[in-house]
Amino acid sequence: MKADTPSTAGKSLDPESRLTLAFLAALVSLGPLSVDMYLPAMPAMQAAFNTDIVSMHLTLSAYLWGFSVFHLACGPLADRYGRRPLLLAGTGLFVLASCGCALAESVEEFTAYRFVQGIGACVGPTLARTITRDVFGPRGAARALSLIAMLMALAPAVAPGLGGIMLRYVAWPSVFVFLAVYGVVVMAIVAYRIPETLPAPQSLRPKAIAANYLELLRDPLFLPVATASALVYSGLTAYLASSGFVFITMLGVPVEYFGLIFLTSVAGYMGGSALSARLAAHRPPAAVLFGGCALALLATLLMFLFHSLWPLSVLALVGPMALYAAALGLTLPHAMALAMEHFPHIAATNSALFGFLQMGLAALVTAIVGAVMVSTPMPMVVTMVLIEILALALVLVAQRRQRQQAHNRPVPESNT
Repeated sequence: MKADTPSTAGKSLDPESRLTLAFLAALVSLGPLSVDMYLPAMPAMQAAFNTDIVSMHLTLSAYLWGFSVFHLACGPLADRYGRRPLLLAGTGLFVLASCGCALAESVEEFTAYRFVQGIGACVGPTLARTITRDVFGPRGAARALSLIAMLMALAPAVAPGLGGIMLRYVAWPSVFVFLAVYGVVVMAIVAYRIPETLPAPQSLRPKAIAANYLELLRDPLFLPVATASALVYSGLTAYLASSGFVFITMLGVPVEYFGLIFLTSVAGYMGGSALSARLAAHRPPAAVLFGGCALALLATLLMFLFHSLWPLSVLALVGPMALYAAALGLTLPHAMALAMEHFPHIAATNSALFGFLQMGLAALVTAIVGAVMVSTPMPMVVTMVLIEILALALVLVAQRRQRQQAHNRPVPESNT
């Protein structure tokens, strides 16, 4: 299938251009905007739908499940038909589902539309990572992903505050109207500025797809690295899903100031991403990944300690979360680069399985936290500590396997 249109035929993305990074960041931002913008609206939506905290947490879990499940189809389809057709079709579905969310009259109807919205939103971040691997290659991908993460941090910086300000003047459906408009903008960027980057079409035969996924699952590094990264991301989603209820309902933060809470986390994430980009030129991805997971565990332990001492303090949660966000900025780009390093022939399938694990675990953790958190943030904090211990253990497993691979690799014979 010829994926280029007359407006993009013959064009290519320049790896040296800042505009390339900005375009890719706009695609990736589709995911975080869909989560962060409606966080301050969740208590108001709970009242409007006459439902409980558990049901509202499930609206985010449904989005994450849709986002997760479609990865398994998105990757093989993009490796067969190209990146652009999937980006346009998926983003179009996202726009329609966003409109459905705005018009929903019950929490069940809203949850169903959020699932569909997650399917549509999946293509942006998944294929942006794939295009990054296509354009920047294995060595440049970690640095490029770190720089994209810095630009992408503008989304969580602006989204909660914008959502909170909007809620002062208009009802909660306006958040999803905004998301629909953003989806249309992304479709325009893809249609006119993103050329096709597929190196060579892959087979869509079920046997070939299964073989590609088995190749990834059998790799000694892919599963522990991808799962560790997914656990660190799950800690973030648990915090985000709970934040509206924790800060607005439990700690009494006014809704218009809700967005300010995330500024320290965004600053931490941007700082971690900047450090990640710098370290990419000097340190191997596995070492940076270990440092990021260790820092994430330290942040959650500090959060547990501070919240135990000062249970009514906003800063007891916000301060350690800034450190956690910095750890996430270190972890995600290098985990992606390490997981994708040896699979250029199935880059989209690789990115898809990586994303499936990330979003699937995030949906599971979010649902668990929503089920146990009633009147205090402590269940969220304890969950974050436990999953970071597991993440660090998996990185240690990956490092041991990497050393074994290096030890077992045959040494080339010398000609002298």
